[in-house]
Amino acid sequence: MAGQRAERPLPAQDLDHVLGATAGLWPQLDGARLFITGGTGFFGVWLLETLLAARERFGLDTTAVVLTRDPAGFEAKSPHIASEVTLLEGDVRSFGFRAGPFDYVIHAATETSARLNEEQPLEMFDGIVTGTRRVLDFAAQAKTRRLLFVSSGAVYGRQPLDVSHIDEEFTGGPDPTDVRSAYRDGKRAAELLCAMSPVETAIARCFAFVGPGLPLDRHFAIGNFIGDALEGRTIDVRGDGTPRRSYLYAADLAIWLWTILLRGAPMRPYNVGSERAMSVAELAHAVAKSVEPPVRVEIAGTPDPSKAPERYVPSTRRAQQELGLAEQIGLDDAIARTIAWHSDSR
Repeated sequence: MAGQRAERPLPAQDLDHVLGATAGLWPQLDGARLFITGGTGFFGVWLLETLLAARERFGLDTTAVVLTRDPAGFEAKSPHIASEVTLLEGDVRSFGFRAGPFDYVIHAATETSARLNEEQPLEMFDGIVTGTRRVLDFAAQAKTRRLLFVSSGAVYGRQPLDVSHIDEEFTGGPDPTDVRSAYRDGKRAAELLCAMSPVETAIARCFAFVGPGLPLDRHFAIGNFIGDALEGRTIDVRGDGTPRRSYLYAADLAIWLWTILLRGAPMRPYNVGSERAMSVAELAHAVAKSVEPPVRVEIAGTPDPSKAPERYVPSTRRAQQELGLAEQIGLDDAIARTIAWHSDSR
């Protein structure tokens, strides 16, 4: 990553939003040591930057150690974060244990590459499962009070077509004979490891998100659409545009993850995401009109009215009722904020 341009800090209004909604949580972290995997990714940057903002605003004596395979790359990408935490070089499957104790552990490290899942499913599965076991063993010896495992809504497998919003009580799962389920089954196996561990663990099953820092050149549809719009390119939807998705803004995501870590019931998974479903075609048009001048949208396929659309939309009733969580920033605003941040970072 030599010569990589540093990313801008997250927007001040977003940091204020997170700290305002979580003010009552931060005293629990005063004097605490945190160990975080996946801290250099999209989720991790939001967690770290909100933690650092809370440390400054509330005068917390909180320290964080962040596991990363590429400390120099992270220092180049996010120097404003790297200078305020301790970076530990290592792979999540084999990193050396640091001297403890660590009060809290956040395990958010997962390779989300669709290409890796397709071409090297065993590597994908092993990275999730072996990495989670390593982190759980580390947390046990570090006398960790509580661990947050960042899981995925993928553990449910394909959402039944007659289920508009899938909840945590759904007992179906991925096809275990389909190697394309490596990511999904890896997350399921990792949750099982958490259940077997003596470490008190909270689980966040995450769906789809948008916000500053989201990669614009990966397999995330909304990221690709925003990347096309920023370049003035036509947004090409490869399928028929009917699959239904929902997107939670990253500032709300950070609120949910900190709340689940500190208040979620142990081994009681919480879906994390938006309940506001829309088709991929509707999403493409929403992004297209968010730039000036608006860009075109082309949809490759033709919808078949006899087929119900595929869905990936959570029910978040449990998080709402038990933890008081809610989606506070709507999608149009979320897209606008994401576009503005990426525009300013160019």
